[in-house]
Amino acid sequence: MSTAAIYGLSGTVLTDGEAAFFADADPWGFILFRRNVADPEQVLRLTDALRACVGRDAPVLVDQEGGRVQRLGPPHWVRYPPGAAYLQATNDAFAARELARLGGRLMAHDLKAVGINVDCAPVLDVPTPGAHDIIGDRAYARDPATVAQLGRAVAEGLLAGGVLPVIKHMPGHGRASADSHKELPTVHADLAHLDAWDFAPFKALSDMPIGMTAHIVFTAIDKRRPATQSKAAIRLIRERLGFSGLLLSDDLCMNALSGTLTERAETSLKAGCDLVIHWTGDMAEMRQVAEGVGRLKGGAARRAAAALSRIVHMPEPLDVHEARARFDALLAGRLDAARGPDVGEAQA
Repeated sequence: MSTAAIYGLSGTVLTDGEAAFFADADPWGFILFRRNVADPEQVLRLTDALRACVGRDAPVLVDQEGGRVQRLGPPHWVRYPPGAAYLQATNDAFAARELARLGGRLMAHDLKAVGINVDCAPVLDVPTPGAHDIIGDRAYARDPATVAQLGRAVAEGLLAGGVLPVIKHMPGHGRASADSHKELPTVHADLAHLDAWDFAPFKALSDMPIGMTAHIVFTAIDKRRPATQSKAAIRLIRERLGFSGLLLSDDLCMNALSGTLTERAETSLKAGCDLVIHWTGDMAEMRQVAEGVGRLKGGAARRAAAALSRIVHMPEPLDVHEARARFDALLAGRLDAARGPDVGEAQA
């Protein structure tokens, strides 16, 4: 029985020390970042090696949204647009939905080919005026209904290609006035406004297999603790948002959280997260996290098994060359303006 953790690693090759640690710690899964990616053959060798060291078909995750957050990119993979580009390219929600699903399907094709079967997308956060731009063009639209429509389209494309989507960041990051990678944001909106705006896309996609929490304090829910570490917030995600899937913490290393990494892991799991993510690949840090996590069991183990059962082993048929040509044609003339600059590895 695996432990309730997902770990990163330091480079493009699994070191002997990492292999020994992973074999002993037996994490549920692994997560890759740009530092782990060189070319398709290398990534496939790496994902095979990660699974071999735990002796099972462990999930391998990545953040592959497109735009600013894309770990597999040129020259070996195409550069996908940010979420906002789908609606900008078509100016029609129904056409944008078709385009977004195609984008998700093509990303799934890329990921599955190198042994990655979980994508930390789609972003279901809905930006509000004056919010920090950490979400920005990662959002599919500026209203909850369209975000839900396009987010579902991307998720359906991923699922059809044999890759599990992760809806994020629950219960909503779009209103935050700070970057949770750097500091702890606090949202003071009342529950009625949150329910009508921030929560709405997550409620609409509550059937998705995996979700990720936000490191944000919502004073209407819990005045002291960020959602990741708040029993009240996790209960709201389960009950008010109706999410019964596997719930991951956002990265434990983000500055929004406080305390040692052992304490961060323990507090997140006690609050109701099923699994915690540690991304840096730093061995000393991973050992601290390992001290704060136990075996994946009970409801968390059942939710993990249910999520993995959603992976289709025979993806929907796809003529990749035709699909990519159609995708590029639909985006023509709008993509360059929508891309924006790249961001650092910690973006999740």
